This record gives sequence, C-alpha cells and structure tokens, in this order.
Amino acid sequence: MAAVLKNSCKMLRWPRLLTNSNSQEYKQIRHLNLLECHSKNLLQNFGVSVQKFEIVENEGDLKNLKTKFKVDEYVIKAMILAGGRGLGHFDNGFKGGVHLTKDPEKLEGIVSKMVGHRLITKQTPKDGILVKKVMVAESVNIHRETYFCILMDRQSNGPVIVASPAGGTDIENVAEKTPELIGKYPIDIFEGISQEKAEEIAKFLKFEGPLVKKAAKEILQLWKMFLSVDAVQVEINPLVETNEGEVVAVDAKIQFDDNAEFRQKDIFAFNETSEMDPREVEAAKSNLNYVGLDGNIGCLVNGAGLAMATMDIIKLHGGEPANFLDVGGGVTENQVLHAFKILTSDSNVKSILVNVFGGIVNCGIIAKGIVNATKSLQLQVPLVVRLEGTNVEEGRKILKESGLKIEFAADFEQAAQKAVASLRR
Repeated sequence: MAAVLKNSCKMLRWPRLLTNSNSQEYKQIRHLNLLECHSKNLLQNFGVSVQKFEIVENEGDLKNLKTKFKVDEYVIKAMILAGGRGLGHFDNGFKGGVHLTKDPEKLEGIVSKMVGHRLITKQTPKDGILVKKVMVAESVNIHRETYFCILMDRQSNGPVIVASPAGGTDIENVAEKTPELIGKYPIDIFEGISQEKAEEIAKFLKFEGPLVKKAAKEILQLWKMFLSVDAVQVEINPLVETNEGEVVAVDAKIQFDDNAEFRQKDIFAFNETSEMDPREVEAAKSNLNYVGLDGNIGCLVNGAGLAMATMDIIKLHGGEPANFLDVGGGVTENQVLHAFKILTSDSNVKSILVNVFGGIVNCGIIAKGIVNATKSLQLQVPLVVRLEGTNVEEGRKILKESGLKIEFAADFEQAAQKAVASLRR
C-alpha cells in the first residue's frame, strides 16, 4: 500500500526537517496552485513587503508598463508552475524564462518572445508549458538571504515557524549539513506570535539593529496572512535584507486548506488549472477526487481507503489501474455520470470496475447512476460491478432489470479477477 500511496497517488514528502527520525511522511498534493505573481499580490494585500511588480498578458499591458513602471533594473519572469525557468528555453528558440535588463526599451522584445510561447525546463513536459503571463518586477539589490516558513505540522499539533539565516537554497540540505542553522518555533494558534517572539526569530535570522524590528513586522504580517487565508504553508525563500536596509519577500510558495474554499473564493478563483490534467479539473468541478494513472482498468469507488485497496487488488491479480477515482460518501446520480465521462475520456481504459460499499451512500443511487451513465454514453468497454451495503438489494435489482451487459461480482476479490479477465476477451 505504501508504494501505491507514494507512486500512484502523487503524494509529496512533508518537510523532513520537522521529523525526528529518518522515516518519510507523505501528504496529498493540494489542488490550488497560484502563480508567483498571484502569491506576491496576496502578500502585498496583507502588508508584506515585496518588490514592485506588474503582470503582463498582452500588448496593452506592456504599453502601460513602459509609461507607468519606472525602475532602475527590471526582472522579467515567465509565469508557469515549474522550477528551473532561468535555465529553460522556449519553443521559438529564445533562451531563459528569467531575464534582467536596465533598458525599458528592451522589455517589449523580451516579453513578446515569452507570452504565447511554450517554456521548456527540467520540470516541464517535453513540449513545455504555454506562457500566458509574464511578471515584470523591480530588481532587488540583495545583501543577504534568509529562509522563513509557517506551516501546519502534525507532530506539533499546529503551526510551526521554520527559520534559517541560510536562505535562497534547498532548506533540507541546510537542515542535513548544518542543523544548527535551522530554528523551529511551535506557535499556539490561539495566542499567536508576540512582538517579543517575532524579534527573537528576527535575531536568529541574523537581522541586526533597526532591521530587527523591520523583520519582526514582516513576520507578524505573514502570520496574520497565514491565519486569514486558511493557509497550511507560507514559505518565503528568500526573505532578503537589501543593500538599502529593507526586508523584502522575494519569492513565495503558499498552500491552502482545500476545505476552506467556501471562505476563500477570491483566492481560489486564481487557481491555475491550465497545467493540470484536464480530467482532474473536470473531476474537481463535480466534487470528485481523481488522479490519472497509466493502467487500463478504470476504477470508480466510494471512499479513498477503498479506492486504494481496489487499486492494490487489481495489481495483485495482474492488472493495472487507470486511475484513482473516489466519488465520496454523498454521491448523486449526476456525479456518477460525470465520473463515467471522465473514465471513458481516457483512451487507455479498456474495462471499468465499480466497487462500492454503501454506508452513507445508497446503493440504489449508485445503481441508477450507473444505468443512466452507461446508456447516455453508450459504453463500449466491459463493466464489472460489486455492490454491498445500504439498500444493496434494490441496487442489484435496478442493474439486473436494466438489461445492460454488466458483470456482477460477489465480493471484492472476484470483482478484481473479473475486471482483469475482461481485458483478455
């Protein structure tokens, strides 16, 4: 099961510097993805000091930029959700997704070679990612870089601040090689961060003199934002000291609690879905949890645990699951239809296995949804169904009386066996 959790369901490592052992913990990828420019805008709205910046999407934005945005040196960054932009290249041959210039007349030429073209880096697909936005920002004269992060930590049962005077680099390497440069500060979520605690952290980050209070102010503003936006992580790397004696958040990675979307609609409206699997985007619209895999047996299951077990038993019998699809406990007939649409949109799917244990969900609703979906989509691939639990007899009756070509399974293992066997016919 651990291997499936790690490899098949796209789980990410929780920062190991917070653990006291060599064991690895995993967390599910958050659905909300913000571009760097949107993260900076959010920081700015909460009074955090960031460099001046503008977002360019078209020629009109660029013309306004040249007249209104005057700085000594410009940083031009292609906005995609991938690292390695500076060393990347575009499909038109233009090198680098990050550029510096002091000449405002060069902005148009650089931006035009980015917007509307695909940027290829080590972290993108082979054909790259289409750049729709470019951030033009004021270059910061960096004297020193530090690392600052607030995140929810299971071991601490709440938020923890992780800080290091060695910023601008991989924080896990810092933790491994120089652990004395990592400071961890558990925070009582009800008491918050006091001025005294903020200044203590600022001093650990090696800010001195008047910069201590400036850094403490940034820390308090970041904490305010963390609470206000229902964040689970606010990482500033680097939080810099400039040559002019200012404290500025140069880059940010922010993750949010998906369950708080109803409170944070303005933020979730910025979700960047263009780089996501379109099937995952469609699933999210219908409140379905979907992760595409490389196999050929489509799985429709209620409950994440049952979904994982279904994937495992399919592999045990020599098959390969094509996806993780959890329809949840409050599934409706319409959601079943959308689930089938998503499953059948994958040309690799050669068989579908429905494995439902009705607890909160009524097997009758699932059965009606299966019948409607099968008829409306004119399903052409084998369909194996295993139903158990609440109102199961009515559910089985609905399926049998539908006249559809459905293979029924008496139990979990038989369902997997039949799904795998259907591929050989």
